[in-house]
Amino acid sequence: MNRSRAAIAGLVAAALLGLPALAQVPAGFDTPEDARDALAVARQQQRNARARGERLEQEAARSRETATKAKAAAAALAARVQQAEAGIAAAEAQLALTNRERRALASKLAERRKPLVRLTGALQAMSRRPLALSALQPGSLRDLVYTRAVLDSTIPLVRQRTAAWRSDLDRARSLEVAAREALADRRDNEVALRQRRSQLVALAEQERLKAKQAAGGADREAERALVLSEEARDLDQLVGRLEAAGALRERLAALPGPMPRPADPTAARLSAAPQPIPSATEPPARYQLPVAGAITAGFGEAEASGLRQAGIALAARPRAQIVAPGAGRIAFAGPYRGYGRIVIVEHAHGWTSLVTGLATLDVAVGQQVTAGSPLGLAPAQRGEVTLELRQGGEPVNPLDHLR
Repeated sequence: MNRSRAAIAGLVAAALLGLPALAQVPAGFDTPEDARDALAVARQQQRNARARGERLEQEAARSRETATKAKAAAAALAARVQQAEAGIAAAEAQLALTNRERRALASKLAERRKPLVRLTGALQAMSRRPLALSALQPGSLRDLVYTRAVLDSTIPLVRQRTAAWRSDLDRARSLEVAAREALADRRDNEVALRQRRSQLVALAEQERLKAKQAAGGADREAERALVLSEEARDLDQLVGRLEAAGALRERLAALPGPMPRPADPTAARLSAAPQPIPSATEPPARYQLPVAGAITAGFGEAEASGLRQAGIALAARPRAQIVAPGAGRIAFAGPYRGYGRIVIVEHAHGWTSLVTGLATLDVAVGQQVTAGSPLGLAPAQRGEVTLELRQGGEPVNPLDHLR
């Protein structure tokens, strides 16, 4: 009897010690549903980035052309950077969920603590005094029998309640392990992010210098793009003028080259008229989102001004890696009023992508990029990166064309 009361009192006293301190994690989740949604999105983006990185690394290993190999290697490294960023976001969401559950458990234990404190003290005192000595205390035998009956009815109840405490304490220990694992995942991803980002910066700088050296007229084209940006009334007009210039360039590239003079001029025949370029309905191959993050504004949603969104907006982590959504040619890369630094990518057959909200740029006008090539970084503070996709000048929903 004494041993049972002592064991019960020990269990309750152990529960009264409380829980370990909660691990710190940046705020940003108002409800558990928000944290669970963010966790699901981050894990999916982590899987997607890992798959892209593996595919691009294989393409770089198979390629024998130096330029193609370098593009694939840079895009693979950018995918690994985004994989680490998504891993950090997933660890933070998991840590937020764990901490929220631990706080709820601590609150529940605190509510149970008050009514059991006095009972615990009484049981501990009784466990140190043999039950036989209770007969020597003042009172009748009837009181002794009554006290024994009360104890016999109380101890099963205490055992039942301490069983729930034991379950809660086991859950608290498992939550502590989960929190430590989430913190370890975040630290590992932060280390990988720093290493891969430094490698990517050096590789992107090399590619930009090579592209500038290879394109003799890149400087003049960049100057023309800058003039267009200053003359354009708004961003829509700038994109429209660049699309017109890109369409003209594509038509000129499709014209047949000069024909050699025939030996017999009298036998010369007029060549057939050049065929018009077919208008393709398929978007750029392997189209993807430019940054890892949750969508904060969808295509066609009404803005505060009443205008409809021409694209989508994504929440970007500080200094997040931003990549080209599809293969193409850089038509514009630079600051534009009210949008930070922007990049306009010309894809084949009249498709154009516009990415805004960059803090730094790793590309130049005239440079050829592949899907996933690094474009630059997001600002040091959390912000939004927007993506617009246009076909023949008309905005379309980018989410409908993701691969």
